Amino acid sequence: MATKRTTTKTPKNPAPDPVEPAPCQPCNGSGMVPITVRVGRKRRPVGQQDGLCLNCLGEGTDPNT
Repeated sequence: MATKRTTTKTPKNPAPDPVEPAPCQPCNGSGMVPITVRVGRKRRPVGQQDGLCLNCLGEGTDPNT
């Protein structure tokens, strides 16, 4: 009678750890960027408002990774 194996084999290719995506550079991961508001005939800047980041389209992750 053969002896029984009591240890288990480790998998040859273990599952890789999930990689967290890098944050988008222009919006720093928030998905929003400040946009200057201009008014008047001479188009003078009066303030800023939040706008959608066109690099990541509001997702907050870097699309190039």
